[in-house]
Amino acid sequence: MQICHRWNIPVVPRGAGTGLSGGALPLSNGVLLSLAKFNHILAIDPHNRTAKVQPGVRNLAISKAAAPYKLYYAPDPSSQIACTIGGNVAENSGGVHCLKYGLTIHNVLALKILTMAGDQISLGGTALDSPGYDLMALTMGSEGLLGVIIEVTVKLLPLPERAQVILAAFNEITKAGAAISGIISAGIIPAGLEMMDNLAIRAVEDFAHSGYPRDATAILLCELDGNNVEVSYQVHKVKKLLSHYGATEIRIAKDDQERAALWKGRKSAFPAMGRISPDYYCMDGTIPRKRLPEVLAQINKLSQEYKLPVANVFHAGDGNLHPLILYDANQPGELARAEQLGAKILELCLAVGGTITGEHGVGIEKINQMCIQFNADELQQFHALKAAFDPKGLLNPGKAIPSLHRCAEFGAMHVHQGKIPFPDLERF
Repeated sequence: MQICHRWNIPVVPRGAGTGLSGGALPLSNGVLLSLAKFNHILAIDPHNRTAKVQPGVRNLAISKAAAPYKLYYAPDPSSQIACTIGGNVAENSGGVHCLKYGLTIHNVLALKILTMAGDQISLGGTALDSPGYDLMALTMGSEGLLGVIIEVTVKLLPLPERAQVILAAFNEITKAGAAISGIISAGIIPAGLEMMDNLAIRAVEDFAHSGYPRDATAILLCELDGNNVEVSYQVHKVKKLLSHYGATEIRIAKDDQERAALWKGRKSAFPAMGRISPDYYCMDGTIPRKRLPEVLAQINKLSQEYKLPVANVFHAGDGNLHPLILYDANQPGELARAEQLGAKILELCLAVGGTITGEHGVGIEKINQMCIQFNADELQQFHALKAAFDPKGLLNPGKAIPSLHRCAEFGAMHVHQGKIPFPDLERF
């Protein structure tokens, strides 16, 4: 890092490369710094319920190492079998259990990073609070722009006494959306609350054979965990709520094997698309839960407009959408249409009061939509924070934060083409 800083050589930190927004793509002129071999679990502290790990440790490996102490690491992205904890920090990853247990930021206690100049900085700590600015929170989700992560201390949780999954099928998307709001409004916070539409259901069932009802318009997977008494009460209450909101079928996993089979289907959604489409483009945006039915209806209209199927799989509890746009890159124009459709979906999320990312980050994929979500003053503040850590702009340049010039060009192009309203272009 010191040598690259001295000679003004850009550096792109990279872990397992499972990221979906192009945040760790190498540059044509610079150093690609692989952290994959920094894969040691340095310490497990069962008394304080922490684990100290290097950035190349796989997400799932932490829970496996903690299992003998009846502990686990809560965040579980669908790629957890391969993705690394350093990448999870860089993107502030979530997963199916983020509704109850939070994102990476809620489960990391301390970080060690190297600045672009090669200085080592320790952030956070194992105490409940630490003096000074909360720079660890600033580093979470910073996509490699502020420093290179070299050590992470994570919080471990006790394995719940019981975890049970309920599958509910619906014949209308609006009913499933209402059920989601109803469960949360009733004061129940499930460990996971996931939703899939019919195209995703059929693809997953052909791939994973999880026993999903193929004719359902949508299904919900609701996992409840805790002690036996708590889970029994919540299962009974959720079952009544699902019936109230019009579920056509309700199925409760009888044992851990059936529970695992239901989750295998959800976590196999992305690879399952390979059976029905040569290529797919996975989007990531977040919306208020109450806007879910209208957003899905609008996505369906956009799908018809761009003549590309969209399978919807998402973390319904926190409104984090993952529309999967199916296309064939060998067909002229389909890749471009898929990217245009993806941009429209992100802009739709913004239009209903949401945001352009829930857990995948911005990278290079969503950098133009940053120009819509944030104004010039906000973007300048982002650049000022970047400059405080990396004055030369050598760490992962060109990612996550657009230049004001780029935003001006993007806005002018869309105003000229009449694609999106951009009335305050003069701010750039």
